[in-house]
Amino acid sequence: MTDDLGLRERKKLATRQALCDAALKLALAEGVTTLTPERIAEKVHVSPRTFRNYFSSKEEAIVAGLQDRAQQVAENLRRRPADEPIWESLRAVLVPSLDTGMPGPDLRHLLGLIRCHHALLAEHLTSFEALSRQMAEVIAERTGTDVNRDIYPRLLADVSGIALKASLGLWATGTTGRGLGDIFGEALDLLSRGLPRPAVAPEHSADTGPPAT
Repeated sequence: MTDDLGLRERKKLATRQALCDAALKLALAEGVTTLTPERIAEKVHVSPRTFRNYFSSKEEAIVAGLQDRAQQVAENLRRRPADEPIWESLRAVLVPSLDTGMPGPDLRHLLGLIRCHHALLAEHLTSFEALSRQMAEVIAERTGTDVNRDIYPRLLADVSGIALKASLGLWATGTTGRGLGDIFGEALDLLSRGLPRPAVAPEHSADTGPPAT
């Protein structure tokens, strides 16, 4: 009986992953507006009813991979050495997670779609909220704080999420010539040092005019 249950569970997970992959690939190739749950189900050779058993909308299916990755990141943080400083642990799990996702061009395309479709944006923000909530729980475990009472784990989780969101936004412009992991790593380093004000090159300084007399 246990083996049968295990097999059924594996099949369910495989179907969910196939629907998630198909939704993302179709969205990237054909856009979001004309995409339907029926089209996604057809791609995976299942019924529309099966699709609805896993996802409530096409938007949820498109970003499901991001939400799944959020859960994995939280689990990876939980496995870090107990005596490791929390900022080092965050860097160790968050930065590599950016290198195991979709290729850069696909990710840029997806971010562009998210900006253009409110329903997709809402699901994307939900994925960030899920990551923040799970990270806060693990941070509380590692720092001896209480996620229901103390601000520290919630603040650190939210700040890390904002750093990721800002890094994604800057990287998506394609103007920096830097990798996403490099940008995000710098963001975490800045935050861990208290966000010191960076030195500004003279050519980037604002022209303040002649000195006051």
